[in-house]
Amino acid sequence: MTDGTITISAMGDTGADAMAAVIYPPQVAIVGFGAPVARPWITGDTIAPRMTVTVTLSADHRVSDGRRGAKFLAAIDTALQTPEAL
Repeated sequence: MTDGTITISAMGDTGADAMAAVIYPPQVAIVGFGAPVARPWITGDTIAPRMTVTVTLSADHRVSDGRRGAKFLAAIDTALQTPEAL
């Protein structure tokens, strides 16, 4: 076993929507998941309620940059669209 690289923090049980995390070495990033909430969502030409969750990423820019972080969050979004495939 070695030290972790990325920490996942879930705050849904507290009702928090988002977080701003502080990174402690040797961690290079923290991904925060807020509480799932039903929000109005536009799908095609209609507005319907949809369960959403806010996902935040705090990253050490000495290790990576914002573009890679955005791609990482997009990959999480894509994976969560079909949870049965995880």
